[in-house]
Amino acid sequence: MAEASRRAAGPVSRDGRSNALFIVAGVEAPPVELVGLAELVTVRFPWGSLLRGLLGLDPRAMAGLSSLVARDGSLEALVSIETRDGLRDEHSALTDGRLAASWSQFGFKLDEIRAARPSEVAASGSSWARRLGATSTDRRRVMRLRLSRLP
Repeated sequence: MAEASRRAAGPVSRDGRSNALFIVAGVEAPPVELVGLAELVTVRFPWGSLLRGLLGLDPRAMAGLSSLVARDGSLEALVSIETRDGLRDEHSALTDGRLAASWSQFGFKLDEIRAARPSEVAASGSSWARRLGATSTDRRRVMRLRLSRLP
């Protein structure tokens, strides 16, 4: 995160981001100053409680994550899970309707869930995607999720 924050503080011509904010906090308890501010929350290759929250398996993580999204906002994620990641019943959580039902309890509609295209994975700029092999031809399965706040 130190390197990313250094780059973000640079000039826009060199990919600087004047509106970037870097925070170290658990997803279960984000800073109150950020609640409801984000028009778009983007998550790339989460693990731990953030992954469990995105999959509808951890209500505290879902509550924290959903609290960040503004009234008309949305949440997008690239998620890569495999059986070896140790999540029980992980693939069916993405495909059998439980995910949509879980997120609706937090005021969200599941707009899209599909296999991510290799170009989307590569465009994420994630070093984690490269470590997972998600950009290679024998890549891990990567799913793209898009949720929007219900009116």
